[in-house]
Amino acid sequence: MRGAGPIVALAASAATSVALVSLGPTVARGDAARPGPHGSTASAPARTPPLHLGSRGARVRALQQRLVVLGYLPPGSADGVYGQRTWQAVVAFQGWQRLHRDGVVGTRTRAALASAVRPRPWARLGRALELDLRRQVLLVVRAGRTTRAIHISSAARGYVTPRGRFRVYRREHPSWSSPYRVWMPYALYFSGGYAIHGFGSVPSYPASHGCVRIPLSEAPFVYSTTPLRTPVVIR
Repeated sequence: MRGAGPIVALAASAATSVALVSLGPTVARGDAARPGPHGSTASAPARTPPLHLGSRGARVRALQQRLVVLGYLPPGSADGVYGQRTWQAVVAFQGWQRLHRDGVVGTRTRAALASAVRPRPWARLGRALELDLRRQVLLVVRAGRTTRAIHISSAARGYVTPRGRFRVYRREHPSWSSPYRVWMPYALYFSGGYAIHGFGSVPSYPASHGCVRIPLSEAPFVYSTTPLRTPVVIR
């Protein structure tokens, strides 16, 4: 290692549409007063507050339901609590959409969610792990389509995550990194000592020594659905 570092139907249902609307509009009518045409006051538009780590409620559940449809969260994970797993999913969505990866659902991210589609694989393989280092996103591809899109953290400045086409040649859980003296859960080795593996810290920027970190919440799924010789495509 060099780094210390169920498929969901694509068709949007009526329930999904309702969930999208309940995320809130970009501008909502609130209680603030503004001058009217004859000096009277009228209700002024108020911004919909952003969703972020620690938020709770129906709007968070609607967000999570939308992220499930798009493949960034697994089915059954919409609980109305904006925890770390939801944060990671939002960061992955923002990365794929080329938005600022801060994990906050504000105006731009909310607008992108309304029109987004599930990420499309580019390698044209039936089964693969496809990684886009610029976007910091891993696509788990099965039967030629994305089943999950997962946030990653690849090599920090001064280190390298190799690009190209590889195959998983070793699966190990847990795996021990001798150079960095750290455990790497659910490790999938694809080139030399480089692996895709779970890690406790997967920030919104490249931070590893070369390996590809994925959130511990997603690592068991990736590991269990990736047999030996699965293609790994990194661009």
